[in-house]
Amino acid sequence: MPHTLLDTKALEDVLKKFADARDWQQFHSPKNLAMALTGEVGELVEIFQWRTEEESWLVAQAPETAQHVRQELADVALYLIRLASVLKVDLNAAIQDKLVINAKKYPPL
Repeated sequence: MPHTLLDTKALEDVLKKFADARDWQQFHSPKNLAMALTGEVGELVEIFQWRTEEESWLVAQAPETAQHVRQELADVALYLIRLASVLKVDLNAAIQDKLVINAKKYPPL
């Protein structure tokens, strides 16, 4: 029987209330949310731009980048969860299904 790997219900509710309080529902179409998600992923990637492989391992601990990394990861997660919610996609079920597909596609060595 599947179990919960990712429980997003409480956060989905918080994000919906946040959008409702600001009358942002009108802007939260799947297209707009997907584009915003892409923008946030771009901002996360920008932190790694021009860094070496070795430096990339340290961005979450380095004083000059740690807070920025945390904020961009949070933005990515928030937009992803909001998008899934608006599309009525059960993210937990989707992740479980994808893990099964990946296990078959990429068997252990």
